[in-house]
Amino acid sequence: MEAVAKLNNCPVSPRKMRLVADQIRGEKVMKALNILKFNQKPTYAEKMEKLLLSAISNWNQQNDGSGDAEELVVKEVYVNQGRTLKRIKPAPQGRAYRVRKRSNHITLVVSDNRAEEIIEETETENI
Repeated sequence: MEAVAKLNNCPVSPRKMRLVADQIRGEKVMKALNILKFNQKPTYAEKMEKLLLSAISNWNQQNDGSGDAEELVVKEVYVNQGRTLKRIKPAPQGRAYRVRKRSNHITLVVSDNRAEEIIEETETENI
C-alpha cells in the first residue's frame, strides 16, 4: 500500500530542493524524519518534513489507522520545476536586469514493505 503527498509552487529553486530530496529517497520514514530534522539546509528541510508527515497521515487514513507507520519507506521523491516569476532589478545607466524567481513541485510517495513482499511472492509462485 502506498500514499502520495504533493506540494505545488514551493518558492524554492528545484535544484536546491533536490539536494534535500536525494538524502531521504529510499530511507525508512523515521530515519528520513531524523535526517530532515538535523539537515544543514533547514529552510528546505522543513518543507520536506511537513510533506513527509502529510504522506504518513494520508497512509494512515487509507489503512484506517491499522498498521505500523514505522515500517514505511520513502519510495519516491521527485522535484519538478514549477512556474517562474519574472521580475526586474534596476541596473546602472538606465538598464534593467531580469531576476527569475523559480518554484518547484514536489511529489513524495511512501509505501510499506508488505506490498513489495506480496508481489515478490506471487512472482516466485508463477515461476
